This record gives sequence, C-alpha cells and structure tokens, in this order.
Amino acid sequence: MSFVIVEKPRPQIALVTLNRPERMNAMAFDVMVPLRETLEDVAADNEVRVVVLTGAGHGFCSGADLQHAGKVPGVEGLTRTSIARRSMELLNNVMLTIKRMHQPVISAINGAAIGGGFCLAMGTDIRIASEDAYFRAAGINNGLTSAELGISYTLPRAIGSTRAFEIMLTGRDVDAAEAERIGIVSRVVPADKLLEAAYDTADQIIRWSRVGGELTKRLLWSGLEAGSFESHMQNEGMAQLYVRLTTENFDEAIRARRDRRSPDFQD
Repeated sequence: MSFVIVEKPRPQIALVTLNRPERMNAMAFDVMVPLRETLEDVAADNEVRVVVLTGAGHGFCSGADLQHAGKVPGVEGLTRTSIARRSMELLNNVMLTIKRMHQPVISAINGAAIGGGFCLAMGTDIRIASEDAYFRAAGINNGLTSAELGISYTLPRAIGSTRAFEIMLTGRDVDAAEAERIGIVSRVVPADKLLEAAYDTADQIIRWSRVGGELTKRLLWSGLEAGSFESHMQNEGMAQLYVRLTTENFDEAIRARRDRRSPDFQD
C-alpha cells in the first residue's frame, strides 16, 4: 500500500494525501521519503498549478512515529551519529522541497497536526483547517525541544514571537478556532467542506497568471528572509519588470477589464 497518494480532483490541481490513517499519518521514513519524492514529481508536472496537501482519516500528521520510525535509506555502514544527522536531513528536505516548489501549496488540515505535523503545516504557503483540527508543538512534551523542521522560523513570523514562545514552550493544544484567530490558519471550515474550500482557493490562484503566482510565492518567502527593506524592494521591482516586459499579461488585464470578461493570460 502506498503511504502517499496523488490525485487530480480538478483541472490543474494535485491533491497529495498522506495515507497512513491508522498511525495518524505519522512521520515514519516510509512516509516522508515517498512524500518528498512525490512532491518533486508534482513540482515537475507542468499541468499542475496548485498543490493541496492533506492527511487520510482523522489526522493531518501526528509527527514522529513513536512505535516504528521506519527504515532510513542510504545509511549502511554509518555510525549512530551519522545516521541521526542523515535522518534529520531527510526530514528537512521535505520542508525545503515544499518551499522550492513552483506551485503554491495549500495544506488542508483535517485533524491533529502534532510535532512535525505542525511543522509540516507551517511550511506550506496557505493553511485551511477543518473544525476538527488542532495543533501542538509536541517536542517539549516529549523531553525534547519544540524547535524542529523550521517551526521556530515559520511560526513566529506567522503569529508573532509572543504567541509563538508561549505555544512552543508550554506544548499546549491550539484548537482550530484559536488557530484562525491568531493567524496559524487563514480560515476554518466544516470538516465535510475542507477539501472543497482548498480547491476553491486553488481555483482563485489558477485564474491568474502562472508566472505571477509562482514569483509571488518566491518573493513572499524571500521577504521573510530579507536582510533589508530596500534590498527586498529591489528584488520585487526586478520581478515585476520581468513579468511586465516579457509577457502580455498587463495589456491583457486591461483589455479584459475594458471588455468586462475574465483575462486569458498566456504566459
């Protein structure tokens, strides 16, 4: 049985589902290595404009598999020290793959997002939650740190340092309503409407320019890392000029507005 499933529920949308519901889609290497490979394949599929990531069953992703972590590939002959480092790199690469994908990635958070699952959700570009979703930075509950897979970078930038410190140091649960209120997710919908809401959001993105959407994603992420306002503004300006001068998008937008129709971007 495949632990990662890819479907195309609507034109230009790929649905990627973590498919180990009996373990709440825990982050065993048997799941995460195929997830990275799947995301790389989807990124190379030029028919896909937006990716939706979700979990099968009642959980989004429950973080580390506390029963069996699965087999770490490519570590034969290495010591425990090197195996540990390689293992973390494999998980880190999942997060980096999402960030580097051309397509915007929407997480449809259908249930528990715990530990690494919380990190996985925060690594996506847009987060929509069902009413059943909740979040926990669980490393601290297990005698470890709550800081893993980039969450000490992404969470404070999403909700501010004051709330991020409190959530990550206490290890408490954040329910869907609070998650929406403080900005972990953009909105909360009934469980039976979750995927439809994610697809509708994807359709809103798809209606616009491909290159415009892809560059906007990249500039938003690079903006979070920018060393100065001025240098990032220069990057924005170059991207804007690139699209303006190498496509007919702006002219088509004006024509469409004049003709009272939807634009047909051909970039």
